[in-house]
Amino acid sequence: MLKIIFDKIISIILIIFFIIPILIIIILIKIDSKGPIFYTSIRIGKNNKLFKMPKFRTMKVNTPELATHKLPNYNMHITRVGKILRSTSLDEIPQIFTVFFGNMSLVGPRPALYNQADLIKLRTDKMIDSIKPGITGYAQINGRDNLSIKKKVEYDYFYLTNSSFYFDLKILFKTFIIVILRKNIKNE
Repeated sequence: MLKIIFDKIISIILIIFFIIPILIIIILIKIDSKGPIFYTSIRIGKNNKLFKMPKFRTMKVNTPELATHKLPNYNMHITRVGKILRSTSLDEIPQIFTVFFGNMSLVGPRPALYNQADLIKLRTDKMIDSIKPGITGYAQINGRDNLSIKKKVEYDYFYLTNSSFYFDLKILFKTFIIVILRKNIKNE
């Protein structure tokens, strides 16, 4: 219950804090390329239920819906503003609304794409699907884009078996440092 209350309060504070940057990003996206402002992907949530996860659009319209590391010629698909948004993790801001509405938490395993069958199966086998996915998680502070799926699941399982309010605060603090230092971002 504490986690739910914490997620609601912090998401409201973050929405207020980010309102001006959100408006600026919206304008920049519209100036930079044709298409919608937001990109919504179908993700796997708690108990393997599907939900829609928004991000600021960083890719050109009609880019194949694949995990970025599987996308051929990644650089030809990303927009100029998208490159900046991804390298600074600002493309993730709209997920704060998903936390507010209860489909995600601030901290938890990053939600898998609906078509990442290997990741979904490994998480289900270890009951990681029993917790809400998060904007950040233990795997993100321990390698982010540089981790194999198997290693991500190991970190997700460690989080599942050791989660606490204090552990969440520690992950949030470390996430802030990693984002500021721009560590472990492959797809800038």
